[in-house]
Amino acid sequence: MKIVKLRALALVLSGLVICLSNNTLNGKEINKAIRIVKNNAASLTNTNQILVVFNESPESSSATLVAMEKQNKKWVAASAPMPAGIGAKGFAAPGEKREGDKKSPTGIFRLGQLFCYDDEVNTRMPFIQTTPEDKWIDDPDSDDYNRHIRGATQANSYENLLLSGNDYRYCMVIEYNMHPVIKGNGSAIFLHLSEGKSTNPSAGCVVLTSPDMERLLKWMNPELNPSVIMGNRKVLIGGLKTK
Repeated sequence: MKIVKLRALALVLSGLVICLSNNTLNGKEINKAIRIVKNNAASLTNTNQILVVFNESPESSSATLVAMEKQNKKWVAASAPMPAGIGAKGFAAPGEKREGDKKSPTGIFRLGQLFCYDDEVNTRMPFIQTTPEDKWIDDPDSDDYNRHIRGATQANSYENLLLSGNDYRYCMVIEYNMHPVIKGNGSAIFLHLSEGKSTNPSAGCVVLTSPDMERLLKWMNPELNPSVIMGNRKVLIGGLKTK
């Protein structure tokens, strides 16, 4: 009987250790996100919701995402850290993202148009229900480069936004290289779903699991100008230069 009780106690204690360890890890990742936001505060004056996406090694395709919101002039975490996939070759250095390099851009970008397969979504963000006619142009020689087109196009290459899989079931535009568009500097950078139940590398997008994406969409408020700051942690903590 005593052995059974001791084993039970050991299981409880091991579970407590794991829980404390996870909380400590979450706290460290949240503190990193807070520091990133604070060191870039001058560029976030019109933003009250932000996704902080960072990796530890610039070449790593695995990143951490922390959703943050400004409350009483102070940035606080609105979510536990989430695993995110980014470009297969990690983050490009600031200003060095190029079409086809399989890297995610570094910078601060507004979160723009949301495309969804369903006609009802639990979000306050305005969205377009995706059709087979919806495309995103990635042909650098096209006048519609890095733009959404519904219908026919003369572009030589583009991404269909309605796929046979669920990757783009929720697909939100990260407004990189859009104001203005510079041909060849990269296109079709989205926040979208992973291929399976865990995150995967992308061609340059930020990838989340479906449950995490749904939590973010429910939280986002268009009146708070949701945006994203993304890049290698050391680069972001050093502060991004503004134009």
